[in-house]
This record gives sequence, C-alpha cells and structure tokens, in this order.
Amino acid sequence: MFKKRKLRIGIVGCGAIGGSLAKEIVSSFFKDACLAALYDIRPEKSIALARRVKKNGKLCAASLDTLIKRSELVIEASSARAAWEITRKSLSAGRDIMVMSVGGMVGHLGSLYSLARRNNARVYFPSGAISGIDALKAANIGKVRKVVLTTRKHPKAFSGVKYVAKRFKLNGLKKDKLLFSGSASSAVKYFPQNINVAAVLGLAGIGMNKTQVRIIASPYVTKNIHEILIVSDAASIFTRTENILHPQNPKTSYLAVLAAVATLKQILQPIKIGT
Repeated sequence: MFKKRKLRIGIVGCGAIGGSLAKEIVSSFFKDACLAALYDIRPEKSIALARRVKKNGKLCAASLDTLIKRSELVIEASSARAAWEITRKSLSAGRDIMVMSVGGMVGHLGSLYSLARRNNARVYFPSGAISGIDALKAANIGKVRKVVLTTRKHPKAFSGVKYVAKRFKLNGLKKDKLLFSGSASSAVKYFPQNINVAAVLGLAGIGMNKTQVRIIASPYVTKNIHEILIVSDAASIFTRTENILHPQNPKTSYLAVLAAVATLKQILQPIKIGT
C-alpha cells in the first residue's frame, strides 16, 4: 500500500507563536506532517519548546542553515527584523516558507517574487488577525478604490515601540489617542511588531502606499480591534474584528496564530476553501 510521506516542517522563532504552531503540528497534523526542526537565536527557548512538544532535544537545530536543510516548509515566527533574511535563505534553498512577520517583507517584494519563482518555491502569508482578505482579493481583480484600516489597541500594547515613546505619553491615558495616520508602508516601518495586518492588506489589495492606516491607543479596549473599509466597483465592504489577546504575548492576537494553523491546513489538505 502506498504510504504518503509527511511534510517536514521547521519553525524559526520559539516564542508564543512558534510554540503554538509547534504544538498544533505535533497534535493535529501528525498524519500529514512532522516537526523536523526548531531554531531560535536564544537556544534555551528552542530546547524548552522541544521538551514541551516531543521531549526530544534532537529537534533543536544549531543554526538557521541546519533547520532549512532539515525542512521542506519553513515557518518564520521570529521578528520583522529577521524575517527577510530567513525568507531569503529558505527560498534560495528551494524551501517553501510561511511568513508570520509579514511587515518584514516590505521593501523586498521584488526580490521575494524573483527568488520564489527562480527556485520553484512558495511563500505563504496567513491573513492574520483580520477578516475580509478573501473579499479584498476578489474585489481587486476588478477595481478597488479605497482600503482603510483602523486599529485600536490598549496603550500597553505599544510599550517598547520607539515611534510612540518619542512622541506620546500613554501612561494614565483617559481617552482615545490617534498615534498614526498614513500609508501601510509607513505603518509597518514604525510599528513592526503591532501592525502586520497592514502589510497583509497592502499585499492583498491596492498596494502598501495606497492602503491607508489609522492606529489608535484606547484605554477603553481590552482587545485588539481592526476595522477595515474597502470601497470597490464590486462591493463596499466593512469588517470589524475584535481579537482576543494571545495568553502568552499580549502584542499578538490569538486569531493570528489560528490563521497560520488554517493556512497550514490548506497546504496539507487536497481541498482548498476560500479565495
């Protein structure tokens, strides 16, 4: 009887997102995939995760290059700063890659497409913590006139963001404060850990420079809220997503992790649902 070979998956970045995905691969996708390697610039994190999911230290790769050699699909779950180098090396080796830090691809899109095409590799961008990407992709086949993202988060979600620290004092904030209004390309630059959804919107629709973003610090919210307005010849679309925070990382929405799991499911299963 023919036995289907399992897809070998490596995860770069063993924090909250990488840990959640590793657990899903081992527990939910074991029939179709196997966790081949883990890598983190802090080795103790990959060692701890390996023990949690398989109690197997052999999962830990000594370097990014080693992880790529062991894997057929690389999942980047590190940071916007490191995402492009991880993606570049993976594609150059002919490996498919799922990118979580989508903002890190801005400025490298030309190289991204040419590398993937030249090496017959695929790049996957999960929709993340927003809804409406399917509709935007379909509408963009025709004419999309406007895309506006309005993001509201609690002031604590912006701790450590240099752009905010230099311009605003959010301690004791009593009302909504507009932190940023501009293009998605600028939003990703100034909020690399907070606004990956802007990059996804820009890539799926009318581009990073035409997609507009408003970022608001609100003391009244306990969830990460993303509202999207799309005006097109096919439809006017409005979505609002109120995200539950990831229990291990309040800067990340739980839905963003589940979107990556859903993307992996699409990769592994023969039936694809959605645009």
